[in-house]
Amino acid sequence: MTRTTCPARRAAAATAVLAAALSVPAAAQRGPAPTRTNLPAALLNVACGAKVTYEMPDRSLRITGGQESFARRTWAPGDLVTLNAGTDHGMEVGRQYFVRRLQLQNGARASRETPASIRTAGWIRVYAVEKELSLATIVYACDTIEVNDYLEPFVVPTLPAASTENLKPERDNYARVMFGVDQRRSFGNGDFFIIDRGSNYGIAPGDRFALYRNKHVDENFLYHLGEAVVIEVSGENAMLQVTVARDAILAGDYAAARKVPPTP
Repeated sequence: MTRTTCPARRAAAATAVLAAALSVPAAAQRGPAPTRTNLPAALLNVACGAKVTYEMPDRSLRITGGQESFARRTWAPGDLVTLNAGTDHGMEVGRQYFVRRLQLQNGARASRETPASIRTAGWIRVYAVEKELSLATIVYACDTIEVNDYLEPFVVPTLPAASTENLKPERDNYARVMFGVDQRRSFGNGDFFIIDRGSNYGIAPGDRFALYRNKHVDENFLYHLGEAVVIEVSGENAMLQVTVARDAILAGDYAAARKVPPTP
């Protein structure tokens, strides 16, 4: 004997099946649960430190959105974000990228006169790839991850060994303190900041610097504010970490390398 099912029961059953089918992609919109980076706190601080640029960086590879039913502009670990590149652009599952944000001075283009700060918002790992788009998970967040943040290849930072030599600071050859993360202009113990000298001036990771302030008082010494060590170096700039601060270190203060004086 054949059993007949009423239309209402058939509709309810169909609705249940549809809901179950839709629940799978809906749940998949959330990325894998965040895991530990296994990087020590000191290295995480270096990875999240400020950078400087005198020209507009390549921002063609960007974060363009997320995987929600509503529009969002910020994301955190555990979220999936969309990238505007796929296999056509060489994207591969598992590849990691720094997420950067350009911070301009009063909206001016990055230049010698108006250097821009680069904020590292965190880093991501490519999770799934299509022809023109990709999905990525957020591995670590130094700040919120935002729409139009751009990507650069991820490289694990290193911590240099600070020089142990007690050398005299160079005189009349001062670098200047520029800024820190989010264009900060004041710093204390443990903080990171940028100076306007780099490897082009013989500066190397691990070098020590004495920090001074010119009080602009005639017939007076510079005030010895504290000490710092070089963490990262580029050609024209270096990132230092404050190791001793007797007062707040400010943008514009002097930094003198503790180096062996040149042979006459």
